[in-house]
Amino acid sequence: MVRLKHKLTEPPLPPERGVKAATFRLLLETAMALIRQDGHIPSLAEVATRSKVSRATTYRYFPSRSALVTAVVDSSLGPVRAFVSDEPDGRARVRELFEQTFPRFKEFEPQMRAAAQLALEQWALERAGLLEEEPYRRGHRVRILEHALAPIAPKLPTAVRERLHRALSVVYGIEPYMVLKDIWGLSDREVERIALWMADALIDAAERDALAAARRPKPRAKPAQALASRAASRTSK
Repeated sequence: MVRLKHKLTEPPLPPERGVKAATFRLLLETAMALIRQDGHIPSLAEVATRSKVSRATTYRYFPSRSALVTAVVDSSLGPVRAFVSDEPDGRARVRELFEQTFPRFKEFEPQMRAAAQLALEQWALERAGLLEEEPYRRGHRVRILEHALAPIAPKLPTAVRERLHRALSVVYGIEPYMVLKDIWGLSDREVERIALWMADALIDAAERDALAAARRPKPRAKPAQALASRAASRTSK
């Protein structure tokens, strides 16, 4: 299993029942509505005001914007993160992942953009030594893609497998929407087609690299006698 250098931000656990559970849902739904409506990450004070809940209560459920955005993304992408496939072909499984989950990305695009926006903002603040809240750490796509690549992974050298995994993590997520829609003005459907085309191209490249590595002549092992002779020579000096 791949391990990241940082620990992913986990969403707050929602209360199971009663008034607390209802308040949690109200705050979460208000935050999601504000993101869809205004296109920005709401402050906790703004969520509290719109929800008609006290700030103190809001902070008990969501102690930071990171916690709030994590809950928003978790609620939006829960089915995506639960992706499981028994498809035995690696390429087909990656295609299955993209085809099943990109429509979900389109549905919750504002929430995903808000998460990316917060990560960028906090990166700048952290770099300047001005970040005053727990940083929002993304990375669930790493595990999701690891599962998608599982059938093809044993066929690739370690370096090639890692390169493919990392390259696909650039293609899989909100980033293609941000580039292809904002800069190129493409439709959602065209974004999905190009992302899938890039995934196929990356797998093709990885397979070519693996084949080239297999054909590369291996260095000849030096005879044990010659190695022993050299070792004895160095010892006698």
